[in-house]
Amino acid sequence: MAGARPEQAVLTRGTDMSKTNETRAVIEGMVDGLNDHRIGDIGEFFAQSFRWMGNTGCGSKTGLQQFQDNWQKPFQAAFHDKVCVDEARVYMGEWAAAFGHQKATHGGTFMGIAPTGRRIEIRYMDFWKVEGGRITDNYVMVDFPHVMAQLGVDCFHGEGWEAFDDGTRTPPTP
Repeated sequence: MAGARPEQAVLTRGTDMSKTNETRAVIEGMVDGLNDHRIGDIGEFFAQSFRWMGNTGCGSKTGLQQFQDNWQKPFQAAFHDKVCVDEARVYMGEWAAAFGHQKATHGGTFMGIAPTGRRIEIRYMDFWKVEGGRITDNYVMVDFPHVMAQLGVDCFHGEGWEAFDDGTRTPPTP
């Protein structure tokens, strides 16, 4: 059975492979900056007008100021002693991607959850576009359901599909 054939990989189609090393340098510097908990001077790595596009619960930010005020500062207020570990990185021209985790202490209110003091893991995936030596686009997925579960909140109310994996529940048939 044939499915739809929409146009694929439009954003990376014309990537300039000669930019790979420049992209690598920007991303490596930026991750070091985030691990140093830099906020005020993080613009060294981000264009003033960059777009940060996150999943539900994270929101989307337009511009460096929104990123700092509506992501970095609240995140650092909720999670202390944060260390970011990219488990894998891929570079292709102006594009880079990574997935990994952060270890952090839940020391401030997060999604209405009072501080627990627990050391938790925050899993993520990032895709970045680098132009002119700065990040212009950042597509982000942060596994907030996993974070919440570690803090004692099941956002799926027992209906998560992990139950299909361990045989506790049977998936519905189409």
